[in-house]
Amino acid sequence: MVDNGDKKLRDRVERQARRMKQAERDRPTLIAQTIYIGTLGLVFVLPVIGGAYLGHWLDSLIEGYSTRWTLSLIVAGVVVGGINVYLLIRE
Repeated sequence: MVDNGDKKLRDRVERQARRMKQAERDRPTLIAQTIYIGTLGLVFVLPVIGGAYLGHWLDSLIEGYSTRWTLSLIVAGVVVGGINVYLLIRE
């Protein structure tokens, strides 16, 4: 005979075991975490590098020594990269 208390205990233990198994299956692997961090890095760095190259090209068109476009577009790249990272993490 199984009384009601034993049945509740067995059900609770079985439910916790199922939850633990599901958590183990859903746990992200090291490769998945590495890919995610790498994607975050690229999403941030690419606008900065693109801004630097575009700014340098625009500054080279101006006669004399100028870094106005380069610095402005690097800052714009940092802002765009930060927004990209925020949106990717939020997703």
